[in-house]
Order: sequence, then structure tokens, then C-alpha cells
Amino acid sequence: MLLLSMGIFLFAVLGVFLLNGKGMFLIAGFNTLSKKEKAEYDKLALSKFYGKTLLALSVSMVFWLLSDILQNNLLFIIGLILFTGIIIFGLVYSRFGDRFKKGVE
Repeated sequence: MLLLSMGIFLFAVLGVFLLNGKGMFLIAGFNTLSKKEKAEYDKLALSKFYGKTLLALSVSMVFWLLSDILQNNLLFIIGLILFTGIIIFGLVYSRFGDRFKKGVE
């Protein structure tokens, strides 16, 4: 339970960090882009999206914690479905289309 609480806290802190436009180094694959490719992206929008995603993941993890506290497996299943859905949505939304490219509307 303590480890899960620390995970929730870490996800929330990193989410707020990204939401404030900091921590682009935390976004996988962004550091491997060349300077020219990095310049094509709206870094603030990308950072805010992943910050919101991490905050949503931390909220879904709260269901896991509540499941452990209340001994209710349904809460764990709800949290797991939310967690999986958020990850799939985040990957699909950010990967397909040019949503975070500058000058693309």
C-alpha cells in the first residue's frame, strides 16, 4: 500500500511538473529528435497533454488504493480499466495526426 501511495504521488508530481511546461526530458523519444525536429513541435502543448495524462493515471491508481483499503475487487477492476484506457487513448491521440506540430490546426 505504501509503494502504491508513493507511485500515485510520483505520477501526480510529475504530472504537475509537465503541466507547467517543464520536464520535456521526461517524454520518451523527444530527446532523441534532432534540434530541427524538436523545433517543429509545440513543446508547451505536448508537455501539458502528458501532464494531464499523468494526472489522470494517478487518479485511476487511487481506485487501486481504495480497492486495497476497502477490500473491494470491483474498484481495482475499474481502476485497471481506466488506467489501460487512458494509456491507449494517450498513445493513439499523441501518435496519430500532427496534433502537436507547430502551424498545424
